[in-house]
Amino acid sequence: MKIKKHFERTGGAIRMGDRVFLLWHVHHVAEDESGTVKHFEPDGEFSAHEEEGDDVKLLGVYSSRENASARIERAKELEGFCDEPACFYIDEYMLDEDEWTTGFIVV
Repeated sequence: MKIKKHFERTGGAIRMGDRVFLLWHVHHVAEDESGTVKHFEPDGEFSAHEEEGDDVKLLGVYSSRENASARIERAKELEGFCDEPACFYIDEYMLDEDEWTTGFIVV
């Protein structure tokens, strides 16, 4: 079991400052003004617009970028994912660190 292995490796504790790596895949359907499917924003950032029809999937949360990259290679062999091999994105987060630090409004 993966959790058991993590606890054995870390002495049973998750340390503050640990990083996790979320692996996403996006099936892009959102188009830009010219009718081209958008994979990246004009500034080069990875694009995902669920409100415009992009299908965003979380494939897993990994303890290292290397483990997330290995999962990408395995997923590229699967139906659907093999059709869009460049649409994976690894997002890095720190455990116990707030990401959303402001309120929100509903429009």
